[in-house]
Amino acid sequence: MTRIGIILGSTRPGRRADRVGDWVLEVAGRHPLVLAGTAEVAVVDPAEYRLPLLDEPEPAAWGGYRHAHTTAWAATIDSFDGFVFVTPEYNHSVSGALKNAIDFLYREWHDKAAGCVGYGAAGAIRAVEHLRQILGEVGVATVRTQVALDKNTATELFTDPDAWSPSEAQAAGVNLLLEEVVTLSQALRQRPIPAR
Repeated sequence: MTRIGIILGSTRPGRRADRVGDWVLEVAGRHPLVLAGTAEVAVVDPAEYRLPLLDEPEPAAWGGYRHAHTTAWAATIDSFDGFVFVTPEYNHSVSGALKNAIDFLYREWHDKAAGCVGYGAAGAIRAVEHLRQILGEVGVATVRTQVALDKNTATELFTDPDAWSPSEAQAAGVNLLLEEVVTLSQALRQRPIPAR
């Protein structure tokens, strides 16, 4: 079974990440790979871990975590084979909370796959480009497909999230993204882990 975590990229009150993440989970729940038992998907909300601004005294690559919040976050991320990041765009990049959550860890991200669902005025395309660079540095391989929800194609998401009704084309994008993430996750899982 390939486990995919849907990482919510905002902890801000009033965020839309939870609404988008729930939709991604709903679409994924109908995906043939999930229905066949090949993959399972779960939402991961960094807000639940209450991570402070990075407070580990050693670099994450050394793996010497000293704080309970870090070890709890590490155990959760380590339990997944791949990820779908749901990210807003703040000042042409990802939120500080998402960058901080990534920076806490290293090995737990390494040699895993990820896809991105962005939302914002321009579909968070600039945030996703930054996120790809950040993920590459911690050893996460990103897939080509991304889903961009902007103010023209997902108007209600920004004005009345409860009334938002995603299109079939948007759901098809999530399905393709998930298939790519699962396939790449399975391939990376077969790769031998190098010694430290």
